[in-house]
This record gives sequence, C-alpha cells and structure tokens, in this order.
Amino acid sequence: MLTHKELKSRALTRADVKAEYDQLEEEFAFLDQFLKARSAAGLTQTEIAERIGTTQSAIARLESGNGKYLPSLGTLQKYAQALDCRLELRLVKKTDTRKGLKLTRRPIPSIGKRAAG
Repeated sequence: MLTHKELKSRALTRADVKAEYDQLEEEFAFLDQFLKARSAAGLTQTEIAERIGTTQSAIARLESGNGKYLPSLGTLQKYAQALDCRLELRLVKKTDTRKGLKLTRRPIPSIGKRAAG
C-alpha cells in the first residue's frame, strides 16, 4: 500500500494533476495557516466552535478546504479572533509569467493611509 507522500508524488508526475495542484497551492497554504494556528494554540475544533458559536462540524468543513463550503469573511475573522489572532487579507501583484519570468508576489501598497506626524 502506498503512503500519502508516495501517492502524492506519483500523482504529481501527471501534467493535468500537477497543473490543478499548483492552481490550488495558495488556497491550501491559506488553510494550512488556520490549522497551524489552532494547533499552536492547543485548541480542538470543538473548542474553536464553542468560542465562535458554531458547531465542530462547521469548523471541520472550514478547515477541510472543501470547495462546496465557502466561509464568509466574518466567519474567518471570528475564527482568527478565537485564536487571539487577526485576519489579514492582501492583494498581491503577480509578474508576467508568459515571458518566462518567475512568478513573484509582492504586497500592493495601501491606498489612503498616511503616516501620522
């Protein structure tokens, strides 16, 4: 029987699977941040659910990354607050990959914020 790592490695040798996997990489990385934060806080899904007034199964769906369930921004903020964190969303400019340039991500400067003083 194959391990998860072996199965993933074998699947990613197929171009179609690799393309889909790469397309979902950012989403998986985002969800991974939630899982790592909950783990670091030493909290269970049930404990998070109690803190934000929902069910454990709702937290499981949120953490699963299942495309059928898209949590609202408010839900993501509540989850973050339950972990004593704040949610930070940013738009990041991509470079043109058609010219063979490596994809780089950099934050887009904030608009309308001025330094005090």
